[in-house]
Amino acid sequence: MLSRQPQNKSVDEAPARTLLSSLQRQEMEIDLLLQSVYQLYGYDFRHYAKASLHRRINNVIIREQLNNVAELIPLIVHDQYAFDRFLQEMSITVTAMFRDPGLFQLLKQKVLIKLQTYPRINIWHAGCATGEEVYSMAIMLHEAGLLERSRIYATDYNNQALTIAEKGIYPLKNMRQYSENYQRAGGEYSLSDYCHQKYSEVLFDAKLRDKITFAHHNLMKDQGFAQMHLVLCRNVLIYFDNHLKDRVLQMISNSLVTRGFLMLGDKETINLSSVAQQFESVSARSRIYQKKIQIVSDVSGVVPEADPALVGGSLN
Repeated sequence: MLSRQPQNKSVDEAPARTLLSSLQRQEMEIDLLLQSVYQLYGYDFRHYAKASLHRRINNVIIREQLNNVAELIPLIVHDQYAFDRFLQEMSITVTAMFRDPGLFQLLKQKVLIKLQTYPRINIWHAGCATGEEVYSMAIMLHEAGLLERSRIYATDYNNQALTIAEKGIYPLKNMRQYSENYQRAGGEYSLSDYCHQKYSEVLFDAKLRDKITFAHHNLMKDQGFAQMHLVLCRNVLIYFDNHLKDRVLQMISNSLVTRGFLMLGDKETINLSSVAQQFESVSARSRIYQKKIQIVSDVSGVVPEADPALVGGSLN
């Protein structure tokens, strides 16, 4: 038998070396960046929607005058101020007083009229940004005669935005649009009745601020609150992937009392989420939902009647 002599492979026949494409390399660098941010600072952006994530990171790269994500990583790791600027870019701060006026009309007609059956009303505004919608809610509660027995918990992970919200001071130039929104939302007086002008700014009344508790809270990792009657989480979930949306929505559901209300942004829905069966729609167009009564069978298989105390009076 003839032995086979080893043959030298030509250069063309040598195994091809696998190289990452520029897109794959960028994805790897982004993964490293987000992992570093999570490990060092505790902020988890790994489940942000890809398109929004890429756009925001690219804005940071341009602002910091860098060439790519690889140059951004050591800057974020070693420079706290650079991280603060990064965090500011990742925050969602687009807001206005009585934004979507028709929604506030529905809130008054469909929700507040039922919340008035409670002796105490707890409201959580998750992702409150700079607080304009929080003060809008406080004004609505005041005009409905509910503010005195209400407590609004306004949270965000952006401390700079929270500082603005807590002060309740906004540019005077915005007041014309805010006043128009207020009137279209069914406001009973003048928006100027709730604030004081000082030079080029306006300060909202202490009677509103006193009913609001501002607090740092990270929806991406922190636990929720308890015994909430209404949760507003508007225009936040659109920046999350499905995994994070489900986690946040379940946390919100756990925070709500039975028959409590949830309000999302007009481009958000719970229909395809893991909590869809826990809610019923109050207004599909305006994304207002109400938590269902959870009926659990006892060991005999008999479904007990719902406790009227859990229903919240006339909330049904």
